[in-house]
Amino acid sequence: MSQRNTGVTSQVVNAQACPVREVLDRVAGKWSVQILVAASHGPIRFTELERGIEGISRRMLTLTLRNLERDGLVTRTVHPTVPPRVEYELTPVALELHETLQRLTDWAEHNRHYIAQARAVYDAEHRPELLDV
Repeated sequence: MSQRNTGVTSQVVNAQACPVREVLDRVAGKWSVQILVAASHGPIRFTELERGIEGISRRMLTLTLRNLERDGLVTRTVHPTVPPRVEYELTPVALELHETLQRLTDWAEHNRHYIAQARAVYDAEHRPELLDV
C-alpha cells in the first residue's frame, strides 16, 4: 500500500514517534536497565551500583544516573555525613517500569527455546554456510 493511500505521512508518524522513541532509547539502554534492576530493592549507594554492574565505568554510571534523575526515574539523596553518603532510589514511575521489565524478562525466559528453534530453522533455510562448521 502506498503512503498516499494511507492518509498518513512520514512526517506525522515521526512527529508522534519521536517523544516515545526518545523515552524508549533512554530506558531501554544497556546501563539504564541494569541500574533500574539493581536499584529495584530499595536505596542503593553509588559504589554498590559500580560494583554490582559489571563493565560499567564510573563516568558512564554517573552520566546514566544523571539522565535517569533528570527523567524522574531516580532520586538522589545526599546524607550530611563525612564523607557524604549518596543514595539512589527508584521513583514510583521507575518501579512501574521495573514491573514491565520483569514481565519482559519472564516472557524472554518462557520463549527462549522457541526463539532458539526458530533461529535454527531460519538459519538452515537461509544461511546454510553457518551449518558447515
